[in-house]
Amino acid sequence: MKVMRSMLIAGALVIGFAFTASTVQAGADDVAWINKCVKDNKREGQSEGTVAVYCSCMNGKMSENETLSITAWEKSHPAEMAECEKEAGWK
Repeated sequence: MKVMRSMLIAGALVIGFAFTASTVQAGADDVAWINKCVKDNKREGQSEGTVAVYCSCMNGKMSENETLSITAWEKSHPAEMAECEKEAGWK
């Protein structure tokens, strides 16, 4: 029983590691876009946390195939911008 439990735990760890590695790889591009958005909005009078939530929300609303930066994309998507401002607590 202990051997079976150890094998299940080891298998779960391997699956968890593989999932995390693929998520990190897929998310690296998103992190770069979000960081650029935070930098672009640093003088908007909001806390960095508020801006980070806003940028993450906007990034989530964009297509995976989008080539514009979040800052450029938001100009043509006022509804999404308003939703993310509300979610982030933008004042």
